[in-house]
Amino acid sequence: MRTVDVLVIGAGQAGLSAAYHLQRRGLRPAPTTDRDLDDQVSTPHTASDRGLTYQVLDSEEGPGGAWRHRWRSLRMATVNGISELPGMAVPEVDPEEPSARFITGYFGDYEEELGLAIVRPVRVSRVSRADEDPHGRLIVETSAGTWSTRALINATGTWTKPFWPIYPGQETFGGRQLHVADYVAAEEFRDQHVAVVGGGISAVQLLDEISLVTSTSWFTRREPVWRDTPFDARAGHDAVAMVEERVAKGLPPLSVVSVTGLLWTPSLLEAKARGALDRRPMFTQILPEGVRLVDGDVLPVDVILWATGFRAALDHLAPLRLRGSGGGIVMEGTRVAEEPRVHLVGYGPSSSTIGANRAGRAAVSDLVRFLDDG
Repeated sequence: MRTVDVLVIGAGQAGLSAAYHLQRRGLRPAPTTDRDLDDQVSTPHTASDRGLTYQVLDSEEGPGGAWRHRWRSLRMATVNGISELPGMAVPEVDPEEPSARFITGYFGDYEEELGLAIVRPVRVSRVSRADEDPHGRLIVETSAGTWSTRALINATGTWTKPFWPIYPGQETFGGRQLHVADYVAAEEFRDQHVAVVGGGISAVQLLDEISLVTSTSWFTRREPVWRDTPFDARAGHDAVAMVEERVAKGLPPLSVVSVTGLLWTPSLLEAKARGALDRRPMFTQILPEGVRLVDGDVLPVDVILWATGFRAALDHLAPLRLRGSGGGIVMEGTRVAEEPRVHLVGYGPSSSTIGANRAGRAAVSDLVRFLDDG
């Protein structure tokens, strides 16, 4: 069993931010081999070195986090926004470059330049307590062995846990059903009628590009809130505060975008003009040949694309029993209220790229105090 003081799970924006701040606070990479251990013992400590160690475990084959899996047609000109990682500015952006390629390269350069301690690919299956001591160790079981850690920063995001609603007749549908997480490009749907379900940024972006090659129908439970101008700092702060209030009460978090609304971009205005964003209320039933509309009519459909969002990927934390009666996890900032050894970054109010950076810094600051007191 390998030992470490702080273990970070996930190397997306939030995990990289946490790793950066851990190194700034004097934590060293945890030794993973006998040679690493010898090197660490023989290396002189600096004034800022607390003698503490950290390690990042990432399930991906390479850098980029969830961006590695974004649909290939998503270009930097149309992404919802990125934020520079702490300590390294975003390089000049080509608006036409695929976002997956650009951000994967940016994250990879960041990891290499800072020499972050990342081990991949490692899948974490289970986190449990070693004993009942509230300052004791956590046991982290993975595909690459077991770690024992004093504290945990969870940055696993949501991409690996797409949310599929359950609808009457869903299993009878004779066409294709897929989630946004499985989407590749619009061309695969040419000459098929595609029903897109969902009211978020992914839904409208995909409606935009799919409607250029084939016919579409858009279904949501309610009309999204649209904005003519980007939201300012105050609006963004208010939106984050609303999500933060929910997680402080132990309620499942909402996305920040669901609070701020959707921005009318030139591309979406064009989609609206050609009728791609004419919203229909949710259908009542899925049939083998299509969907039954609220007025009882049947709409023939070849493909149902569920743009219905994601949930926090926290199944590996289930043995810690962190969820409360409200269905969520009671949070104090990034710290789990009932388990001070565990911080969640990229969760709830910190699920935006800017929020992820701030959350990484806040989690590290809190955990360093916790470790020093312990």
